[in-house]
Amino acid sequence: MLAQIGKTTVDALSGIGYAAMLLLDSIYLSVMGWRIGQPLRLRAVFEQMRQVGADALPIGCLLSFTVGIMLGIQFVSALGEFGAQSQVVIAVAKSVTREFGALITAILVAGRSGSALAARIGSMTVSQEVDALAVIGIDPVRYLVAPALIAMLVMLPLLTIFADAVAIFGAALYSAPALNVTPTAYMLQSMALLSPGDIGQGIAKSFVFALLITLIGVSTGFSVSGGAEGVGRATTRAVVLSICWIIVADMIFSFFLNR
Repeated sequence: MLAQIGKTTVDALSGIGYAAMLLLDSIYLSVMGWRIGQPLRLRAVFEQMRQVGADALPIGCLLSFTVGIMLGIQFVSALGEFGAQSQVVIAVAKSVTREFGALITAILVAGRSGSALAARIGSMTVSQEVDALAVIGIDPVRYLVAPALIAMLVMLPLLTIFADAVAIFGAALYSAPALNVTPTAYMLQSMALLSPGDIGQGIAKSFVFALLITLIGVSTGFSVSGGAEGVGRATTRAVVLSICWIIVADMIFSFFLNR
């Protein structure tokens, strides 16, 4: 049992170190790659941005709208018991921008794009396409990791802002009649009560979540072995690890930013 605990610990530390090296290599090749004959492909970056951002808008809109209505239902019911229904607006606005917008968006992107990264790179690793890239002089990190990392860092915060707006709109549609105001007045009051720090807190979280999703997806993909079955295991592992680390990181953020 002790040997198994030690092996698991070493494997975990090795995985963290490998992900850190992928991050450093990606940053270096993104900035300095053109000087060593490994320029970043802007076309690949835009393609990844489309896959991560634009393609996720419909499902992201639906989930955010549903979460907004759910929060409206819960806060109207809970605060109504204490005669504090007037606080529903600020409660929903701050909980969405600080917490739920970034968290729901990150979990969605982890399920879509994180799994896709692990599956694509895992398939290339199994079929030795990654080795072929290195043989012909193309750095696999520059070709596969850097575009995905940049796209995730750009699009996840934008998706989070979009999710915040849609969730507050969903809460307005349900809560406004209960508060005897119009949805427009509800939205205007929400914007008046929010501070830049509330929105900034969610955006800061989304940058960290983007790093976690990308690094877990690509590192899992590069470590695939065992053929098609290994690709399936790696895809599942990437999604599970991403969601676990997202929740842990969110808890740490909430602890330090709300003291």
